[in-house]
Amino acid sequence: MVKAYTHEYIYKHPWERVTSASWRKFTDNENRHLLNHILEVDTLSCKLDPLSQRLYITRAVTTHFPGPWFIRKIVGQDICHCIESTIVDAQSRSMQLTSRNFSHQKFIEVEEKIRYEPHPDNPNEWTLCRQETSINIKPLSVLASMAEKVEQRYAEKVLKYGATGREVMERICKYLEAESRGIAFQS
Repeated sequence: MVKAYTHEYIYKHPWERVTSASWRKFTDNENRHLLNHILEVDTLSCKLDPLSQRLYITRAVTTHFPGPWFIRKIVGQDICHCIESTIVDAQSRSMQLTSRNFSHQKFIEVEEKIRYEPHPDNPNEWTLCRQETSINIKPLSVLASMAEKVEQRYAEKVLKYGATGREVMERICKYLEAESRGIAFQS
């Protein structure tokens, strides 16, 4: 059984500022306490395609395993390794991030896609963020009701982390806005 959901959020900031905030999200010391489930982020590759003018970046992300305690006991670890692939197309003003876990795939598969693009109602000032997540608990598929509950608990954690990430992004966007105006930011 697969648990999937989609969430949309409007940043009242231009696309360039929001995508800049996305790159700073994990490295911003002011927000480290909010993103304490992120243990490490390493850039594995970064390539600019000269023909398409698209930027391709792959990062390894290590997190605290967000699943329920008994799944962590079955898996035998409380950390999870993920791969995040990002494509930035500055010409069309779109940024797509796709994250998948590569550890614990025998037990759980999580895929998260986040897309940033100018909002159609106000493309120069607002950015639409569309987040899609799917969660599949594998060994529990025989016990469908239990698998559904585990997937729901995991989805709740992902939603919480998503809300925290948006809070951090908003803060960084406001900082970048103040910086572009030459004003000291007050948190």
